[in-house]
Amino acid sequence: MIKAKAGKPMEGSRSRSQIIVLFIALIVFIMLLFANFAYLNTQAIYDKQYIGHAGELRVLSQRIAKNATEAAAGKAAAFKLLSDARNDFARRWGFLKTGDPATGLPPAPATVRPEMRAVQQDWERLLKNTDAILSSEQTVLSLHQVAATLAETVPQLQVEYEKVVEILLQRGAPAAQVAMAQRQSLLAERILGAVNTVLAGDENSQQAADAFGRDATQFGKVLNGMLQGDPALKVSQVEDRDARARLAEISELFEFVSGSVDEILETSPELFKVRESASNIFSLSQTLLDEASHLASGFENMVGGRTTDTIGGYVLGLLALASIILIGLVMVRETNRQLRETAEKNERNQNAIMRLLDEIEDLADGDLTVTASVTEDFTGTIADSINYSVDQLRDLVATINLTAGQVAAAVQETQATAMHLAQASEHQAQQISEASMAINDMAESIDQVSANAAESSAVAERSVEIANKGNEVVHNTIHGMDNIREQIQDTAKRIKRLGESSQEIGDIVSLIDDIADQTNILALNAAIQASMAGDAGRGFAVVADEVQRLAERSSAATRQIETLVRAIQTDTNEAVISMEQTTTEVVRGARLAQDAGVALEEIEGVSKTLAALIQSISNAAQQQTSSAGQISLTMNVIQQITSQTSSGSTATAESIGNLAKMASQLRRSVSGFTLPDAKARVVDKA
Repeated sequence: MIKAKAGKPMEGSRSRSQIIVLFIALIVFIMLLFANFAYLNTQAIYDKQYIGHAGELRVLSQRIAKNATEAAAGKAAAFKLLSDARNDFARRWGFLKTGDPATGLPPAPATVRPEMRAVQQDWERLLKNTDAILSSEQTVLSLHQVAATLAETVPQLQVEYEKVVEILLQRGAPAAQVAMAQRQSLLAERILGAVNTVLAGDENSQQAADAFGRDATQFGKVLNGMLQGDPALKVSQVEDRDARARLAEISELFEFVSGSVDEILETSPELFKVRESASNIFSLSQTLLDEASHLASGFENMVGGRTTDTIGGYVLGLLALASIILIGLVMVRETNRQLRETAEKNERNQNAIMRLLDEIEDLADGDLTVTASVTEDFTGTIADSINYSVDQLRDLVATINLTAGQVAAAVQETQATAMHLAQASEHQAQQISEASMAINDMAESIDQVSANAAESSAVAERSVEIANKGNEVVHNTIHGMDNIREQIQDTAKRIKRLGESSQEIGDIVSLIDDIADQTNILALNAAIQASMAGDAGRGFAVVADEVQRLAERSSAATRQIETLVRAIQTDTNEAVISMEQTTTEVVRGARLAQDAGVALEEIEGVSKTLAALIQSISNAAQQQTSSAGQISLTMNVIQQITSQTSSGSTATAESIGNLAKMASQLRRSVSGFTLPDAKARVVDKA
């Protein structure tokens, strides 16, 4: 039997050692499995980023080519898009070359190094041409802006020169001047064509730039010669006033063209380089697209070469599963052994418990003389605790009997004192209630006085407001009269100016009348000359008659206008006199309103003083009301406290009576316990 008991701990220790070893192996396999999965997952993420960056490089290569062409054509938005595409390409290419610290992406592996070198070579050339275009952004945009302005200005020059040609033909100008003006229109069209050729950037651009400079210079010289004359160019000065006015407008329009000549000639070589860079980018973009596609294919092929790592993960998973199965078998065997040991131990404990229950059975009937047997079983500790509890319970019952007698005696004295205190509290509460009623009556009287004072204060404040509003109305009236006076004076000035203008109209009408008289005399002279000419002047005589009748009608109309002007002058003078009288009345009314305002200000001052006195009375009454109310509240609180004290005293007396009853009940409740001394006295009496 002893050998069997010694063998069980050894068997359990061996099982626990096996479980620990298997658990360690399981943890190692699981850690290796998770490490393998983490490695594969990380590589999959990296492969996805590699392929994504390579795919974006393909798209960006074409985007750079498209934006470079548009930027060279002068589109302002294309420069921003080109810069963004270049920066994005450089950023992603940097991730592939040196890695991305933000995401932990390492540099591209050595398996794709040949494809990386091919992309690097094409990218360096593409980047050089892209930077050349971006560095010339201001030049290209400025040149295209100049060209756009020229495209608007040159057609205007042609239109103006066509008008000059029409005027010269109508005025019978020399044929050389007309031909020169027509040649200027054609030269302007050739200038515009040269600018467009320069912007196109083809092989004829340099020649077009030189032609533009020569044509613009020739255009300016001829234009200056037509205005001032130039014997060297054999250009005579245009004498017609209308034609010269048109030429002056052409000169203003041409100032922008002449000012743009140097800028176009200086920047055209840079524009040619931009066009060449855009062409190079377009050629390189296709090569870069192919190389980026090869790089993406290299990354995709790299993904398929990791099957060995996946198989290793499966092997580690199988080993972890085998470890779990072995751990389960060992744990089942250990569990069966522990169940057998637990059953034997439970049987021994059951026997010890039944023996202890038999010994303490009399304790349930109140017999405190019982003593439990202390053994070596697990119930020995319980028996020792029960014996200690019985000893403490004996002391407690004896103490309760002694204390209950003392409490009963003290309760009787306390109950008498509490009843006397309750009667005194009731008398005090009655006296406080009467005092509180008197204070409440006084508070109501003071409150009525405060209400009357507040109403008087409100009436006084209303008087102040009314006086204040009246004062404001008077001030507004004075201000309005001042405005009326100013407007009347302004109107009078305008009417005076109207009279002066009518006088000027009369002078002009007199001049027109004189001209009509002279025209009439000239018409008579013309008629006389026509009659002297005979049949040759008959047509001119008819015209002279018409002119004479027109002069007579003009003279009659001027006399009517003169009459109307005199009537306007008379009405204007009367209106000025009326305005001056109105201004005098307005000034008198403003003075009266000002006197009324002074009187209202005095009324307002007296009302404010009265309102302040009444408000002071109201504040004092309100303060007395507040004090009386506070006293009343205090008396009510004291009354409540006294009532609570009386109720508490009565309740205390009742509680003390209940306490006496409970002391008796306590003595009766412990009378059922049997103490060792009492049992001994019973044996002696027996």
